[in-house]
Amino acid sequence: MSGVRTPGGDVHPLDDPVGASLRGPHAHFAEARGRILRYPPHVTPWVALPARPEAADWADAAALAGPGGVVTVTAFRDPPPDDWEVVFHAEGVQLVDAGVEAAPYPEAVRLGAADVPDMLDLVARTRPGPFEARTVELGTYLGVRRDGVLVAMAGERLHPPGWSEISGVCTDESVRGQGLAGRLVRAVAHEIRGRGETPFLHAAASNTNAVRLYESLGFALRRHTPFLSALAPEHPPIRVGTVRGDVREPAPR
Repeated sequence: MSGVRTPGGDVHPLDDPVGASLRGPHAHFAEARGRILRYPPHVTPWVALPARPEAADWADAAALAGPGGVVTVTAFRDPPPDDWEVVFHAEGVQLVDAGVEAAPYPEAVRLGAADVPDMLDLVARTRPGPFEARTVELGTYLGVRRDGVLVAMAGERLHPPGWSEISGVCTDESVRGQGLAGRLVRAVAHEIRGRGETPFLHAAASNTNAVRLYESLGFALRRHTPFLSALAPEHPPIRVGTVRGDVREPAPR
């Protein structure tokens, strides 16, 4: 994606957080075709498009997604081609650490593969945003259990160089108002800072309660950014190219 350039002339990694992650610390997750990068769908649905995608790029995105497959992008405002069906569109905000009081949270436990069923159950109850069966592989996830039940969690998702996104922040209705979300966010920020990286996060602009919470914790608005999900056409155009392992190189133009 195009975006604000740094003094050295490079696009800031947070202007294309999906692409920067998949070309950087999360390169081992990357699935590629032509100029398109994506995470495996069971990890997270995010896809990185070029700043100005051409018809061939959309064909590659459709080939990666498969007929009717979901492509989810951020920092991209142009509509997809007419044969794509937009199923979600919302304005969001990107906030960055501007003085978060990061600190460990002794009650929090690390969550891993064995906790995924409980994590998915909590996500189904609270709907914090995309969270799949392998999302836990993207970084550290911390949770709070009460009487054995997972009632709150937060963790990491996108990982541009030097940055890490706090995501999956959710609290069961039975324990809301106890400050668990804030303490978990500060604890995940502590983990990120401990690696010498900087926390950031995204939220729906309409979720004013979440935005106020994050600002109260020390995050500050960096930019407004849209979120869009669209279904690939059932009969995508054929994209001719050569194949190298998992990466399909663009056909000559």
